[in-house]
Amino acid sequence: MTTIAVIGATGFAGGHITAEALARGYDVIAVARDTDGLTPGEHLTLRPGDLFDALFVEALARDADVVVLAVPGREIRGRKAVDAVPALTDAVVEYRRRLGVVSGAASLQVSADGPRLIDTPDFPDEYRPEALGTWAVLDELERTLENVNWFAVSPSAVFGRDQDVPARGTYRLGGDVLLTEPDGNSSIAGADFATAFVDEIASPTHYRERFTVGY
Repeated sequence: MTTIAVIGATGFAGGHITAEALARGYDVIAVARDTDGLTPGEHLTLRPGDLFDALFVEALARDADVVVLAVPGREIRGRKAVDAVPALTDAVVEYRRRLGVVSGAASLQVSADGPRLIDTPDFPDEYRPEALGTWAVLDELERTLENVNWFAVSPSAVFGRDQDVPARGTYRLGGDVLLTEPDGNSSIAGADFATAFVDEIASPTHYRERFTVGY
């Protein structure tokens, strides 16, 4: 049985990934600084800890087949997610594991020959720290050696706890270009994003690359 460690299991994306993995019968290690809001179960183990503790991260990689990073990219308590990438990649290489990362939409191009979403005139300033943080994680992953087995998944533009995106039970995959529907909308519900993410864990098709999910 595959064991998945979800770092950021109490967050929006991490919570949905955890729920989807459990629904499929995977064993899940739910990781967060504070796991009091979660309830352990037959396939769910809680492991409170610090992402920036290299020994803690090493133990996760030892105990899980796939390590998922689903934390905000922006600075929190003086640290950014990108600061944890070296220890994460070292750990997955040591134990020959796979690293899955929840990335952001801002680093996607708005069209094949267009700018990235973050470089468009209407990109909200309040989202910029988070966007730059998740982009930095992706950039760090792309610089790693070939022996680091990782994949990253970017949602569509409208995604998150504060967005009212109903699940449709379907999704569409793309590469580095933002997915949009015929009406111009670009969105994905948390549950459908998680389905795509866990599908990639179940049947890997992306090696050392980022892809996107949308409707």
